Formats: sequence, structure tokens, C-alpha cells
Amino acid sequence: MIKKNRLISFGIIILTLAVVIGTTVMDAARDLKLGLDLQGGVEILYEVEPINEEQEITVGVLEATVQSLRQRVDVLGVSEPNFMIEEPNRIRVQLAGIDNEEEARELLATSARLSFRDVEGEEYLDGSDLVEGGARQDVNPQLNQPIVSLQLKDGDQFGEVTRTILEDQSIPDILVIWLDYEEGDSFYEEVEKEDPKFISAPQINQVLNDTNVQIDGNFTVQSAQQLADILNAGSLPVNLNEEYSTSVSAQFGIDAMNETIFAGAIGILFIFIFMIIAYRFPGLISVVTLSLYIYLVILVFGWMNGVLTLPGIAALILGVGMAVDANIITYERMKEELKLGKTMIAAFEAANKNSFSSILDANLTTLIAAGVLFVFGTSSVKGFATLLIVSIILSFITSVFVSRFLLGLWVKSRLLNKRYSWFGLKESSIRDISDSTPVEATFFGKQFDFVKHWKKFAGASLGLIVVGIISLIVFGLNLSVDFTSGTRVEITTTENLAEEQIIEEFENFDLTVHSISYSGNQNEIAVIRFDEPLEQDTASTIRTYFSDTYQAEVNVSTVSPVVGQELARNALLAVLYASIFIVIYVTIRFEFYFAATAIAALLHDAFLILTFFSLLQIEFNITIIAAILTIVGYSINDTIVTFDRIRENLKIKQRVRSYDQLKQIVNDSLMQTLTRSINTSLTIVVAAIFLYFLGASAIANFSFALVIGLLVGMFSSMFIAAQLWLVWRGKSIKDKPIVYVKKKKVEGPQV
Repeated sequence: MIKKNRLISFGIIILTLAVVIGTTVMDAARDLKLGLDLQGGVEILYEVEPINEEQEITVGVLEATVQSLRQRVDVLGVSEPNFMIEEPNRIRVQLAGIDNEEEARELLATSARLSFRDVEGEEYLDGSDLVEGGARQDVNPQLNQPIVSLQLKDGDQFGEVTRTILEDQSIPDILVIWLDYEEGDSFYEEVEKEDPKFISAPQINQVLNDTNVQIDGNFTVQSAQQLADILNAGSLPVNLNEEYSTSVSAQFGIDAMNETIFAGAIGILFIFIFMIIAYRFPGLISVVTLSLYIYLVILVFGWMNGVLTLPGIAALILGVGMAVDANIITYERMKEELKLGKTMIAAFEAANKNSFSSILDANLTTLIAAGVLFVFGTSSVKGFATLLIVSIILSFITSVFVSRFLLGLWVKSRLLNKRYSWFGLKESSIRDISDSTPVEATFFGKQFDFVKHWKKFAGASLGLIVVGIISLIVFGLNLSVDFTSGTRVEITTTENLAEEQIIEEFENFDLTVHSISYSGNQNEIAVIRFDEPLEQDTASTIRTYFSDTYQAEVNVSTVSPVVGQELARNALLAVLYASIFIVIYVTIRFEFYFAATAIAALLHDAFLILTFFSLLQIEFNITIIAAILTIVGYSINDTIVTFDRIRENLKIKQRVRSYDQLKQIVNDSLMQTLTRSINTSLTIVVAAIFLYFLGASAIANFSFALVIGLLVGMFSSMFIAAQLWLVWRGKSIKDKPIVYVKKKKVEGPQV
């Protein structure tokens, strides 16, 4: 008898979800903080240095510096600036949606140490003697020129200063007002220059016991206002050296966001259609839970005040792949149970039970890789890792619990009994429950012997590794400025600038171009590399020139050698630590043989990505590290699912004492997981392909790495990892047979 109350409950839940998501998703999306690559802006990494030898850079000093920087940024009116202290002595500043980058740089980096001195450089007053917020842009009523007015805390002290200068007959009666005076600066030398370093040098005619001081200079209204802003922001307690910077124009960011969202939407739509075609009714359930997953990711990430970046959008889309994988594992297991002749409820419960450990282990190992990426990542990579972690957790919740709950309402309503076509099965494929003969797994009705040809697969893989080693030795990687230091200028224009034209333009700036490459659908984006970090004044001039001459969007990234070396080191450490933690986890959950071969497959996949980047000489930047660690997670995911099926079949067999027995178990396990591996990889690869062809050029290389890595990962999980485990474990099987008794694994000879 059909239990209609369960179907009514399902309808109410779906209707509620539709109303809640439909009415709140746009508000949740608008609340997301967008990264620089999505709305434009500037990111600068400063190294903090002491003002003098006695000063020590402590956390307190860094926090005071951040507070001073925050006050300065408030002057610019930047919404939600981001400041991060990075041990031991760095501060990362992110200013999204900023209009005047040059003004921001000057305002941030200028120490603004105001000092009042005589012509010999003797200091009498400094910025601490000013009233906080007492500087303002004003106008000299007599000359009708912009000036800066200051308020001093102690008028008597200022009177004493003017008296001292007047009484000293050996020097002129001039009070020199310096901004960032340095030892060796000379008033007499600077006064001869057209643009002296001091900002004003008023003549003193009488003792002035006044708290109000006017600074005259060759000011415009804008420059006077900027000086007043700097003085009001206060003096920095340290010196700041710019180690890394990147700028993205606002229009470029908006275009990149629109392109990537469109590509992601197409990719997700493909996944939805594929799931419905491949799994029929359960596929429809997965569309509901995947939609809920995307909504929850947006909602939770907004609550976390996370910053959404281009790689972050990719993480969201690829998180859909993780959620799909969990659904596919469960649905494939349910189809297997139905083929055995079990009832719909029995097949549903068995599928849930048998697939849970695979999904849990796969998600946890991927979570380890994402966690390591978060610890060692910087800037947008850290944002990518954060969103990936959120995606993994929410995909597990929605795909395991919500999906099973919704499908369970239908299964337990008994409406689905005998409706095998709703699961993509023919009634002729369902055997009688009393038939106990072994069921051979097939793919489109055919059996494949994966193990028989393992040497051919290993040989092909070894050949690629050798090619990769040779390529890396001969050609190396086309490292971006992220790793090598230097400057990267990206020019986007409707005019296709020829290479010779670009070289000639930069020669006018006395700059030697290291390399030029093109990207975009019509090569409208020119990427120019310089070996040395460019001065910010030069970068500003370049940006202004190409914007005025070619109406171009110009993005500039500059990296110092120190930061480049650290990024490379952190990337290696990330892969190393991810491997170590995964080995520990897999050893605990499985055994060391499984862990070692899983890591071998993982490193195999990562190295082959490097091989393709070396052979094709595609620029290798910091986001590729994020892609590689994502592939590490997916590779482990794929491998763990296969290993989990091998372990399950070992438990069913209970005792394995010969290589032939072990070989058969491995081959059966690979056949049983083949459909799942292909379907999961297909959905994620297609989504990554859409990102590559339709997404923003800024993540083209990132998407390419994902496509290659996913294909390589599917290959290694099916043709490398399991076979490698078989060969290694099979050598000791006679002396060390595998025995499972009451679900507890015992190795060694049994009496």
C-alpha cells in the first residue's frame, strides 16, 4: 500500500526549499565580498622594518601599524578594506573597488613623519605635537592659494621654538617643515631644486605663541587635501617596503566575473542534465540537493565574511563535482543491489550502508588537501581553499543526509516498488533473489581485465614521467613573476597590439621586455613580463599611457625575489604535508600498503601536470598550485573509492592466500567502480572545460591544469594505484595472507 503522507511531506519540503531559495538567494549573493579579481582594486604586501636599530617588530607594533593604515584608508572611502598580519613581519593590504591606485599607494606607504627644523636640520617639533585630526586643506586669503592648516597641542612650545630660531644669529630665521626627513638631507641643496623635499620654509619675523600654524607650498587643492589627510592619519610607527603588489582594473574584474559565472552556470547545467539522463529519478533528487548545496555555500561563505575570488568560483563549481560523486557512488550501489533482486527498501538501505565509508574517506582525504592549501596559501589561493573546505563539508551533508532523506521518502512510500526504469534499469537485468551465483560487473555488457595489462599502463605512465623529467631539465617551467620575481603587465584592448609594437612602446620607457604572450578569444590580452620589479611610479606611468593611448585596461603585478622564493617553498611544503597527513589517515583507515600506493598515484598526477605545463610552456602561476592541490584531493578521492571497494571485497572473501585470488578481487573492484569513476570524472572534467573555454582568461591556466589533472587522476586511480598495490601486496601474500574475521583485519599466518 502506498504511503501518501511521505509523498506529501516530500512535496512540502521541495516547495519550502524553492520558496526560501528563490526569495533569498539573490540577497545572499549580493552580500558576498568580492575579491580584487572580481571588482578591481589593488593588493600590496608590505615588509615591516624598524625605524631605528633600537626598535623591535612585535605583534603590538604590527597591530599599531595596521590601525594607522586603516585610518589612512578610511580617508579614501574604500568599502571593507582587508588587512592581514602575516608572521613574522608582513602586512597584506587589499583595497577592492578603488579608483585612484596611485593615491592609495602614496597614502599607505608614506611614513608622514612631520618635523619642524631649522636650516641646519635641528629638530624642534614632530607629528606627535599636532592635535589629532587638526590638519585641513585651507586657502590663504591674501594670495588665494591652497594651504594646509595645522593645530598644535601647545602654543607656548611653538613660541619657544620660534624664539630659539630668532635668537640664533648664525642661521637664517627660517622654520623648515619636512615630511619624512632623512639624515643627510640639506635645506640649502633642496631649496635650489624645482621640487624640494621639504614642504614649506616660512620666514619667522616674530615669536609666535599660537596653536594654529599654516603650511605654505606649491600646493594644488588636491595635493593640499592629500597632505592634510596623511597628517591626520598619523605617522606610521615603522617603515614599509613593498614586496608584492597586484592591481586589477574594475572593468576587467567585472568582465572576468560575468564570464566565469556564465561558464560555471553552463557547467552546472550540464551536470544537472547528465544526472537526470544517467540516473533518472535519483538524478532528479540530486538536482534538488545540488541546488541546495550551491545555495548553502553562498549563504555560509557570506556569513563567514569570506572573500569570493575567481578561483573561488571554480572551487564552488568543482564542489558540485564532489557532491555529484557522493550521489553517484550511492546510486551505483543501489543499482547493484536492485540487480541482485533485493526489494527497493532493502536495496536503498544496503546502498546507503555500503557507500558511506567510501564517501566519508574520500571527503576527509580531500579535506586534508584543502586544509593544507589554506595553511600555506596566500591571498586568492587562501580564499579558494576556504571555499573548497566549505564546499566539501556542505556537499557531504547535502549529498549524504539530505539526498538520502528525500529519496528515502519516496522509497519508503512504496511508490517506487518494481519501478526499475525510474533508476535507469531494465526489468530483464533484475535477477531472482534466490540466485546465489556470483554477479560479474560489466561496462555496457563487457568485462575488462585491468590487471592483465598493468605493465602496459605502467610503461605508458613511466614514459610520460621520463618525458617530463627531460622537459623539466631542458625547458623547465614557464614560471610567472609569482615565483621568479619581476613585473607582469597585462594589457586588455580592442586593438590587437603586435609584439613589435609592444616592444617599441616599452623601449620608449627605457624598459627591456623579457617575454610577451597572448590570451583571450581573439588574442586581445597581451601579457608582458619584465625580469625586474618595476618602480611604482613607472608602473603608474605605463598604466596611464596605455589607458590614454589605446583605451586599454592595464593590470600590473610586481613580486620581489624574497616573496617569489617563499611562494615556491610553500608550494612544495603544501604538497609534502598533504602527502604526510594523507598517508597517516589512509594507514589508520586501511593499511600502509594502500597509503603508500595512494601517495605514489598522487605524486604521479601532480608530476604529470608539471610535465604538460613544461612541454607546452604555459605560464605557471600561484593559482596552479591551488589547481594541483585540488587534483591531489580528487586523485585521492578516486583512489580511495577504489581501495574501499577492494577492502569490502576482501572482507567478503575473508581469506586471501594467493596472488591469483588477490588479482581477481582487484579486477572485480575496478570493474565495479568503473562506471562511477567515468561518470564522476566526466561531470567534473566537462565543468572544468567550460571554465577553460568560456571563463575569464585569468583562470584559463587554472582550468587547464584542472582538466589535465582530472583526466590523469582518473587514469591513475583505474590503471596505476590499484595495480601497484596488487603487485606490491601480492609479493608477500603467501607469507602474509590477508584475513578478515568479524570485520577486524588480521594479517599473518593463521592457525
